[in-house]
Amino acid sequence: MTDNYSKLEASLGYTFKNKDYLRHALTHRSMGHTYNNERFEFFGDALLSVIISRHLFDKFQNCDEGILSRMRSSLVKEATLAEIAHRFNLCDYIVTGLSERKSGSYRRDSILADAVEAIICAIYFDTDSDLAKLDSVLMGWFGKLIEEIVPGKQKDPKSRLQEYLQSRSLALPVYEIFNIVGAEHNQIFTVTCRVSLFSEAFTGTGTTRRRAEQDAAMKVLAQIEKK
Repeated sequence: MTDNYSKLEASLGYTFKNKDYLRHALTHRSMGHTYNNERFEFFGDALLSVIISRHLFDKFQNCDEGILSRMRSSLVKEATLAEIAHRFNLCDYIVTGLSERKSGSYRRDSILADAVEAIICAIYFDTDSDLAKLDSVLMGWFGKLIEEIVPGKQKDPKSRLQEYLQSRSLALPVYEIFNIVGAEHNQIFTVTCRVSLFSEAFTGTGTTRRRAEQDAAMKVLAQIEKK
């Protein structure tokens, strides 16, 4: 953790006039109830949703509400925000309590994603609520993702695998927990997925059971595509 934000600001594409906004956005709730990023996260999430929605609305004028919603969800979901956080090396800047720092839980996707949303709020405040400026900064983060997104391709792997099997009147996949390691707040799940198409089981891992199941389902889909 560092208070020198010059490298981070270069990565963000924005230099803060008031560094305390950024410091506030990077302070986890484990540091106390009076000064943390939870409220910033709340507002940043709303700001991000508005800006992403507007770009999708303008770009995909023939898509209905359902498709637009799924595309937006894929762009603002925790995993996507965590990837952006890693791009900015946010782990080096997030301020957490001693136990979170020692356990390494500050590296969890949920904490990283929350910090990204909080930074969005911080930028908005630092620009005196200039939504156009915030939009410009966020397009530096999300522009390529919006450019590459394909309508109708946002269903998660588990849903896609289930639909594939149902369309062929095949049995639904069976997921089982194979292993769980780590402390309660920082667990890694290993899950197996079996489908009638293959004799072997496919293994997935993740920080939650659902993510591990999604990972396993993705591997099954990849094997189906090869087949």
